[in-house]
Amino acid sequence: MSKVKVSTFSISLDGFGAGIKQDMTDPLGVKGEELHSWILPTKRFQMMGRKDGGTEGTDNDFVEQGLDNIGAWIMGRNMFGPVRGAWPDDEWKGWWGEDPPYHVPVFVLTHHARKPVTMKGGTTFYFVTDGIEAALEAARKAANGKDIRIGGGASTVRQYLQAGYIDELHLAVAPVFLDAGEHLFSGMDMAALGYNDVQVVAGENATHLVIRKGGKG
Repeated sequence: MSKVKVSTFSISLDGFGAGIKQDMTDPLGVKGEELHSWILPTKRFQMMGRKDGGTEGTDNDFVEQGLDNIGAWIMGRNMFGPVRGAWPDDEWKGWWGEDPPYHVPVFVLTHHARKPVTMKGGTTFYFVTDGIEAALEAARKAANGKDIRIGGGASTVRQYLQAGYIDELHLAVAPVFLDAGEHLFSGMDMAALGYNDVQVVAGENATHLVIRKGGKG
């Protein structure tokens, strides 16, 4: 059965998914890149960058699992790029170059309409202006029975969590404190939302939490 899931979403020890002052120079905010240091050496991440080598093990296994059976992505505009307000032109096409790593339809949440952007490798960005439910409905159709992966940023993940749409949430807790930024769980009662089934797995460079609905309330 198709799942809606979050995978390899990195957070700090104090629960932040991005740092402050996100901009073109620091897309993830101050110290934000430190959240993802665990994934950089993995074999699968190196392969996505068309490089040989890389480490195997638990961290790499989670990266592999996060890419398995994905038929569509949903992401926030902040993850797509630093442009704010009305699109000034069609020049910005994401952070990832001409061949983004998605290779499936990607639905970008935004308040400003824009024509779809087709990239190499099977990735097409669609811009959804009428909310998270509309994006999820479009992603389900595009996924054709496969899973739907919710990307960043933290605000997008929070919206889908609060609405109860996420079936499985995989967080990679990096051994770093950010002190400020976008907090993933602030003001949320995850247990009340039904997310009570928690699995903890120690990786080489991060601690992995897999959170699902069910279990003890």
